[in-house]
Amino acid sequence: MSTNWAGYAIADAQTIDTGSSTTPLTFTSVTATWREPKVTCSAGSSSFSAFWVGLGGLSSSSQALEQIGTAANCTASGKPVYYAWYELVPAASVPISLMVRPGDTITASVNVSGTNVLLQVKNRTRRTSFTKSLTMAEPDLTSAEWIAEAPSGCTQNGDCRVLSLSNFGRVTFTKIAAIADDHPGTVTDPTWAPELIRLVPELSPGVKRSQVGATPSTVSTDGRTFGVAWDPAATR
Repeated sequence: MSTNWAGYAIADAQTIDTGSSTTPLTFTSVTATWREPKVTCSAGSSSFSAFWVGLGGLSSSSQALEQIGTAANCTASGKPVYYAWYELVPAASVPISLMVRPGDTITASVNVSGTNVLLQVKNRTRRTSFTKSLTMAEPDLTSAEWIAEAPSGCTQNGDCRVLSLSNFGRVTFTKIAAIADDHPGTVTDPTWAPELIRLVPELSPGVKRSQVGATPSTVSTDGRTFGVAWDPAATR
């Protein structure tokens, strides 16, 4: 379970079991396609959701994560906002100048060679794309992920908290693929171990908070498709 991720991650079995590994697989590529979901918004409260593919960030000791995807948020006035973005943790998220609307078919990928990180997102519905190559001193290549997320908001002093998750209904990741140690495969490839991740909010004693989360479905038999559903009553 996670307080902000829902979906699937893959890594070597030792990383999945213990959070670290002495000889982890090296993941260098991840990709998937999804249709941008339409969020249900209401006036009075803002909410946020993000859908992405990425490398790294799964291990509890990870200091980096390379990711790219889209967002579907709600403003406090009840207005939906959609856009694309990328993030090379620990750097902040960067919005992308690429039009995204609900129902658009999106394909995103992260490819790493040495310290070079190639990020790409395509809006296949509008026939537009964004590609950027960046240098990162120490990219995390110990895992690959396909995730629907409740993003976090941070203050200037570094205090971060998970934000309210938008009601995105359901998002389905398709055409899933990854490469580790030059071996291409899908979520269910026996070369690595998959981890199903449910988003269950952390509830503090005596503090009334929403129990909204998200739950992934079973992966298809070919390992290339699964869905994530918004869950209004996620519990541990």
